[in-house]
Amino acid sequence: MKRFLLTAVLSAVILVASAVTPKYIFLIIGDGMGMGHVMATESYNRNVLKSSEPLLMMQFPVNSMAMTFSANRKVTDSAAAGTALAAGVKTNNYVIGLDADGKPVTSVATELKEKYGFGVALVTSVAYDDATPATHYAHRGNRNMFEGINYDGARCNFDFIAGAGSHQDEKDKEVTKRLFKDYEDHGYSLVRGVKNLKDAKTDKILLISDKPYKPNEIGYTIDSIPGATTLAQYTKAGIDHLMRVSPDGFYMMIEGGNIDHAGHSNDGGAVVKEILNFQQSIKLAYDFYLEHPEETLIVITADHDTGGMTMGVLGGSKEQQLQYIDYQKISKERFNDFCVEHRNFTWEQMKHALSEMLGFFTKIEITADEEEALKEEYVKMQAKKDQTVKTLYKEYKTFVAKVFDIQNHKIGFGFTTFSHTGGFVPVYAVGVGSERFHGLNNNIDIPNVMRELTGLK
Repeated sequence: MKRFLLTAVLSAVILVASAVTPKYIFLIIGDGMGMGHVMATESYNRNVLKSSEPLLMMQFPVNSMAMTFSANRKVTDSAAAGTALAAGVKTNNYVIGLDADGKPVTSVATELKEKYGFGVALVTSVAYDDATPATHYAHRGNRNMFEGINYDGARCNFDFIAGAGSHQDEKDKEVTKRLFKDYEDHGYSLVRGVKNLKDAKTDKILLISDKPYKPNEIGYTIDSIPGATTLAQYTKAGIDHLMRVSPDGFYMMIEGGNIDHAGHSNDGGAVVKEILNFQQSIKLAYDFYLEHPEETLIVITADHDTGGMTMGVLGGSKEQQLQYIDYQKISKERFNDFCVEHRNFTWEQMKHALSEMLGFFTKIEITADEEEALKEEYVKMQAKKDQTVKTLYKEYKTFVAKVFDIQNHKIGFGFTTFSHTGGFVPVYAVGVGSERFHGLNNNIDIPNVMRELTGLK
């Protein structure tokens, strides 16, 4: 009888333990996605799309926040924040996978792979060797050490790595070829384009974009580029691959990197459309959770806030005109390229382009003073007497900067910087152990709780 009771008690303990141990973990990172970005998107979702339900992530049972400061700065960068989210350790800005003293730290993904044989997938809409994904597998003193980051990546043994391309390709394409060969020498199939995954010859995949190809990002949602890869395509491919090669357990990091790029540009319309696009990947993870509710944990957060985006701006619309976002058919980045290419346009031709691409003059009222200010900057640009406004990823003609400043004001969006801020970022969670993320988090808490839930710590 006592033996039966002991067996029953042990069985109950095992059942309880298994109930709080996730087999499938999704860490979903909206790069640069601050509180203001989410609220702007939710307001658009409610008022323009007329949705009766909030954004999916806002419906999760845990709605919390996190602090993001790094070891040496009040305002973090993606390398330090990525290291915090991947490994649970504070480090200095620009540092990848090392602590503040320069000692290597191990990511939760690596620990799960090495201890339990979990499958691991990293997918991003920007370069796969960008700071956030790189912190899961690399150990380098500077986020721009792309050769070293790729050396580590080829040896990380992760199952699926997907992104736009390699940052190294922007510096030296011949070096990139050598780096790709190194991945192949270590058992990876280099695949260009999701449609070509069927031709992969190994179970370890390095997936990059095919045409149109840009190593730094797969293209903004708002640009509607024909044939462009989407983050949702990468996400689905990653989940499918993990369930094929590691059905008993996996860790997947999904990064919406273009949210950050749009934030750096202070492109409010592009931010909103990127977060809506990000929701498609979240839904894929959530659909997986619904199929495995007792085994899955999803945590959504951001590495930092980019741009300090707000709803409400000095001198802007008192009542936000979020419907103006739908008149924007082009990102600030592509519009800048368009203007440089067509600087020989007459002002009337440029006015027509502004109308077609942003709704200026025809759908959005532009005052005489605003038109005069725009025309003045355009004439300077034509004469090559203008200056540029430099952000992290792009230099913008002052004419373009003025156009989007007016655009944001008309919508009712404000920005405080072209860089990062020290503001709180959201934390949303659902699934096994999700209640552990209630309340105020420090970003290092997120992976450390994952360690506790999986028995790594």
